Amino acid sequence: MKTKGALLWGPGKDWSVEEIDVGDPREGEVTVQLAASGLCHSDEHLVTGATPAAFYPVIGGHEGSGVVTAVGPGVTGLREGDHVVTAFIPACGKCLPCSRGNQNLCDLGADLLTGRSISDGTARVRTSGGQGVVQMCLLGTFSPYITVHEASVVRIEPDIPLEVAALVGCGVTTGWGSATTVADVRPGENVVVMGAGGVGMNAVQGAASAGAKRVFVIDPEARKREWAMTLGATHAYASVEEAAGPINELTWGRMAEKTIITVGDIQGEDIAAAMSLTGKGGRAVVTGLGNVFNVDVKLSLFDLTLLQKDLQGAIFGGLSPRFAIPTLLSLYREGQLKLDELVTTRYALDEVNQGYRDMKDGRNIRGLIVYTDADR
Repeated sequence: MKTKGALLWGPGKDWSVEEIDVGDPREGEVTVQLAASGLCHSDEHLVTGATPAAFYPVIGGHEGSGVVTAVGPGVTGLREGDHVVTAFIPACGKCLPCSRGNQNLCDLGADLLTGRSISDGTARVRTSGGQGVVQMCLLGTFSPYITVHEASVVRIEPDIPLEVAALVGCGVTTGWGSATTVADVRPGENVVVMGAGGVGMNAVQGAASAGAKRVFVIDPEARKREWAMTLGATHAYASVEEAAGPINELTWGRMAEKTIITVGDIQGEDIAAAMSLTGKGGRAVVTGLGNVFNVDVKLSLFDLTLLQKDLQGAIFGGLSPRFAIPTLLSLYREGQLKLDELVTTRYALDEVNQGYRDMKDGRNIRGLIVYTDADR
């Protein structure tokens, strides 16, 4: 199928919207006509080179929603007309992590940026010249059509608006689960969220929903601090230095039980900062993504040992896509999770570079590509 897609031809380059060829579904695959795709910071890491791909070009995007238009051989859980959300971590349901209930650690995740399809290891997207394309997270939602393995999509109820449903494919679920599952926020606890972007805002929502007494947000952008206060934050500060004193005073010197790091480009010094805001026996959760080559971390081992603190990584908020995505959308339906308020700007596919400029300038919680006939 000839259509359009946003390709990245190498680190430091802009996204290039051009003609691509999306293949028909093979064994275990489906084709989905997308309604929308979120503009997540993880795709920006491809642009900066912080996340390397096996080769270029890469078709970006991993946060999408749409309708199944074709079903390949061997697919049993999906049919044409089903509404689905993409999951940036595939869930096979058979490997050891999936069997333990950790679908977010599915072994199929090893191929996220290899350009090899789950079905047969070949490219499912090609350039107009026939060159194979890496699909970001085995998806590539910066195109109005995707052909992906059934392990990478989750069926949802048809009454959920597809535009906002796209958000639970990554940012919402990652943030929410980082608070409710990985941090395991309990009623009455004090929680710090460092970074109020598309993931951090949902860590705020998750912490508030879990019954946190106070949710302290730290972000240098004033408008993001204001948005966070509408989503469940109780206090907001521009920096760790500005926040440390008030947090110390309000908690009677105990500091936060839980700290969640959701900055867009995590640095080694962010770890020490987070641990300094975390009290005795507390937990700091590393959700933000950093440069794959950055291995230097600032951390007081003395403090870590004597105060028995916990430093924990998190992917997809520690949640299983097939359970978490429908659950969060049911909370949205009941008014217990805000999704519409997260979408600050809608873009056409041709405006993808502007969307990322707006993200870097702090204008968006989440930009959203909304597909129309002009994009197809």
